[in-house]
Amino acid sequence: MEQVGYNNIHLAIMAIEKGAKMMNVPSKNMYMRLKKQGLIHNFLLPYYEELHTQSSDWVARTTVETLKNWEMAQ
Repeated sequence: MEQVGYNNIHLAIMAIEKGAKMMNVPSKNMYMRLKKQGLIHNFLLPYYEELHTQSSDWVARTTVETLKNWEMAQ
């Protein structure tokens, strides 16, 4: 994976924090679930250019929806 910049990390943190609030779970729990599914390194970080043009609410909702879908597929 190429080097990850500050903006990529900031977007991932925002998605984790807002997603956790939407799901009413601790941020650490959200982080661990995203990490387990590979969503941080396979969705949030590499697609920064596409995701950062959307609202933070949209990114959080999409992250939560994707997480639930990936967990169900396991």
